[in-house]
Amino acid sequence: MTLTLEEANRILHGALAKAQQMNIKISAAVCDAGGRVIALQRMDGAIWASAYGCQGKAVASAAFGRPSGEMAARADQPTPRGIATASGGEMIMGQGAVPIIRNGVVEGACGVGGGTSQQDEDCARAGVEQL
Repeated sequence: MTLTLEEANRILHGALAKAQQMNIKISAAVCDAGGRVIALQRMDGAIWASAYGCQGKAVASAAFGRPSGEMAARADQPTPRGIATASGGEMIMGQGAVPIIRNGVVEGACGVGGGTSQQDEDCARAGVEQL
């Protein structure tokens, strides 16, 4: 099964609701298993760079099937660095995204930018929990 736009929007709604609860301004993106953005939202007042950060973290999470923060320590190793370079340098291997896994299959990821790394991941998790 692949993620639908309706599901992606539901995930974003959950991520943004968590950010409002935490009193932070974020951008959030949902991408498919191939790292292509399905939906993106940027809260009023969120820094413009967060729109790029959330996408890059989501791509890394989908590519490796794990939270993007787990890749941070290996980001400079030859294989992960090579994969990031070959994919156009769009991956951000820093905390703030979680994969969307259903029936053992990675269907995509939700990435968040704008808060602290932990806040971003908490918002992404809250979004994915909406599925």
